[in-house]
Amino acid sequence: MTPPVSLLSAPGRVSSAPAPDPYPSKAELLAALPAELTRHNPIKAWGSLALSAALSAVAYGLGTQIPLALWATPLWLLYGVATGTVAMGLWVIAHECGHNAFHPNRRLEGALGFLLHSLLLVPYHSWARSHAVHHAHCNHLEQGETHVPPRAESLSGRATEALRQRLGRRLFGALSLFNHLVIGWPLYLFLGATGGEDYGRPTSHFWNGRRFNRGSRALFPQTFRGLMLRSDLGLLVVLACLAALAAQFGVARVLAVYGLPYVVVNAWLVIYTWLQHTDVAIPHFSSAEWHWAKGALQTVDRPYGPLINLLHHGIGSTHVCHHINSRIPHYNAWRGNALLRQRFPELVRYDPTPIHRALWRVACGCGAVRRRASDGAFVF
Repeated sequence: MTPPVSLLSAPGRVSSAPAPDPYPSKAELLAALPAELTRHNPIKAWGSLALSAALSAVAYGLGTQIPLALWATPLWLLYGVATGTVAMGLWVIAHECGHNAFHPNRRLEGALGFLLHSLLLVPYHSWARSHAVHHAHCNHLEQGETHVPPRAESLSGRATEALRQRLGRRLFGALSLFNHLVIGWPLYLFLGATGGEDYGRPTSHFWNGRRFNRGSRALFPQTFRGLMLRSDLGLLVVLACLAALAAQFGVARVLAVYGLPYVVVNAWLVIYTWLQHTDVAIPHFSSAEWHWAKGALQTVDRPYGPLINLLHHGIGSTHVCHHINSRIPHYNAWRGNALLRQRFPELVRYDPTPIHRALWRVACGCGAVRRRASDGAFVF
């Protein structure tokens, strides 16, 4: 089999979309990753959790000592960025729990993921459901989930392109960065922003009544309501604890100590998911052209550097492997990626562009997608 070409065509840019055929089958992709990669290593797993938990505890503790004064504003900004960055490691561990990649005991793993995500105000079971849909239909325009671009001919696509023309490249890029990094995650949880076409709007992670199931396909079926309510309960408990702390120490203190890192954690989450599946030449597919292997191989690994990879357990630099087999723990994903690159060297995407430049390129250049006549793929 001769794989289609999808290597970078120039330094710092993602290549042209690969031809639709031939791609390996799902079975061929999975066979490239030996079963031993899914084995859990308790020392590495718990060690990663301990690292993120200890750093987060120290960072949040330091926040309780910073004065609530105007002169301390630079300290608060530094605190928010640093604490949110280390706390993102806890998000990643909870993410592994949602994929059954942390511990063989599902009950223990689920309890840990529920606890960590609830502390970060993430509805654990609801997120696990929508995230599983994302993995099952990566870069699928109708059934995909998260960062699904609008078609140029759709109402939202026409509005997006009209706004880009009116604002110009730079202003559109700045607005796109704000929409994604600051308010994007709440909009996704509450309204299903950037979800696939089949699920309609709104699609709430907190309630799945008829008002929130207007699409042709239900993201959260009625049978899921019990788990969704359990997720909501976890968030309510954390919010009640935050309210009690605010009553004791003041609203401003809680907003500064908890709220600033919370915004940064959300920004990191969107940076990862956005850049992993979006770029100016990364294709998306409609049902007629999409299949699982083709969609999964549109994932992009990027160079976050040794420190961020340590703090965030390599989630941004080993994501191709993660999409091929999400049950592989993060400490085995490095070897998995190496095996995939060896087996499919022209299919495993890697973009060496520095993250801030790639983020700006995506923000400025990725609005709505149009169908490409040569292969039926949809590109920006």
